[in-house]
Amino acid sequence: MISAIAIDDEPLGLKIIAHYCDQVDFITLEKTFTKQSEALKHLKKFPVDLVFLDIQMPSRNGIDFYKMLDHNPMVIFTTAYSEYAVEGFNVNATDYLLKPFSFERFLQAAQKAKSVYETKNQVQSTETQYLFIRADYSLHKILMADILFIEGLDDYLKIHIQNQKTLVTRMTMKSILEKLPAVAFIRVHRSYIVPMAKIDKVRNKMIYIGDEEIPVSASYEEAFSLAFSNKQ
Repeated sequence: MISAIAIDDEPLGLKIIAHYCDQVDFITLEKTFTKQSEALKHLKKFPVDLVFLDIQMPSRNGIDFYKMLDHNPMVIFTTAYSEYAVEGFNVNATDYLLKPFSFERFLQAAQKAKSVYETKNQVQSTETQYLFIRADYSLHKILMADILFIEGLDDYLKIHIQNQKTLVTRMTMKSILEKLPAVAFIRVHRSYIVPMAKIDKVRNKMIYIGDEEIPVSASYEEAFSLAFSNKQ
């Protein structure tokens, strides 16, 4: 499922995108925004896979806004002005919708995004099936599929591995998150990272993985709930 937001200073434009997204079973439109500043705050806390972005906005050109984003989501630009098309594709836009656009044209753009998303995730899964972790004066190869959860202890991490000895390594939570695929692992607490596939159940802000109970802290609860609901 592709997570998305839409940004347009015209409410009618957002209603059309929301209506079209409701008819596509592989895109979840999480929120819509008429102000870029509010969208930027949301994206910093809850990154998405795709942004529908109007180019002509009063505060800042949509293309310039897209260049500000850190996590580089896919973007489908929307505008009433065809002269922006070339500039839009210069920033690797997935597609460009010229207003007013039909559902058929929207679906064509959505299918392009789906193709890009699937290709990207296939590459990620091929390239990141394992990690090399330095512990006990050795370099250990760990299959990502075997990681039960990761526990942070100041500048050290305890990597709990299925049917193997727990590894203790000198790393930070931030540094190991950069090595893990974001679609598969999520931070749920200042001291815990869990793989979504290993979660057996969630109850009362507690994640259960086998016999382990892992708390979900308030600062990560909303992001986790959103990610977990999208997996179901």
